[in-house]
Amino acid sequence: MKYKQKNNFFESLSEFDNHNSVVFVYDEKTKLRGYIAFHKGGFYIPSFGATRFLNYRNGTDAVRDALRLSKLMSYKNALAGLSYGGAKAVLIEPKGKYSKNALLKEYARHIEKLGGSFITGTDVGITLKELKLMMTKTKNMVGVVNNPEKATALGVVYSMEAAAKNIKNKKSIVGMSFAIQGVGKVGKEILSIIYKRASKIYISDINTKTLRKVKKQFPRVAVLSPEKIHKQNVDIFCPCALSNVLNSESINQIRAKAVIGSANNQLKSIEIGETLHRLGILYCPDYVVNAGGLIAVADEYEHKKPNKARLNKKLQGIGKRVEKILSLSKTSKKPPVIIADEMANRILKNFR
Repeated sequence: MKYKQKNNFFESLSEFDNHNSVVFVYDEKTKLRGYIAFHKGGFYIPSFGATRFLNYRNGTDAVRDALRLSKLMSYKNALAGLSYGGAKAVLIEPKGKYSKNALLKEYARHIEKLGGSFITGTDVGITLKELKLMMTKTKNMVGVVNNPEKATALGVVYSMEAAAKNIKNKKSIVGMSFAIQGVGKVGKEILSIIYKRASKIYISDINTKTLRKVKKQFPRVAVLSPEKIHKQNVDIFCPCALSNVLNSESINQIRAKAVIGSANNQLKSIEIGETLHRLGILYCPDYVVNAGGLIAVADEYEHKKPNKARLNKKLQGIGKRVEKILSLSKTSKKPPVIIADEMANRILKNFR
């Protein structure tokens, strides 16, 4: 794969937002190719962001993803009350024969060379077992002490509870109905938490094997195709799959009262968030709602020993931030996503 880039290549991309730097990681022998985008931090403070491993169409798509997600991480850090910058690593799955273990170990060596400026963990395409393998080559990885998936799920549920008053004028999610799009690591954790409290739960996933296992474990759920899950007349639509689920086509099909989920970059554009607001659909900004995993790994980074009570108190703060955003949205009549962006930008103004 060849990468032809002009001097102003990164600036020419719409996802570029005055990022501090972009690092190209490469090793011919292992077929390692990828990018680490630093939006904020990396100089005087570490930047946090997970690593994903995907079959990108080309290098430009990979860079775009890294730029977009690193900005999201800066926003997520800011509103989670964490004094770290935002970054993201994306690795391009090679064509043909290769050793993933060898590739990941070489990637970990690259991370170690960055001297602690980038702290990372697992994202799409990276397993816990592979994370532990990479930790043999660098100390700058987190996510094996605290469970980031469970922490993310708890943050989502705390957000749902915070929004319950706006959705059904009640203080809890007991008796509410849900449609969960994607029941992988985080989606399944959310399902396990709300299962006994919900009146009805619909689920979908592109992996039929996963669906069968989840249905067996949670028999009361109704299984739907991915094409139908967002169209259900429920209290909360919960996107837990990949990005851009909320776009110009899908938002006209959503019948839920609210959208609160763990997926990153749920909005195709900021205008979609504004449209949802006009349609009377409550959208809780994803980077606020799904910050639990980041909070968990930051806690692991800061403390040698885990403490469930300490971590849970931090996760409950997610619900409080959602309450504040929704309250400001109501009084200002601005969409929640605009309120959240404004709050994050004020915090990040003095970050480098």
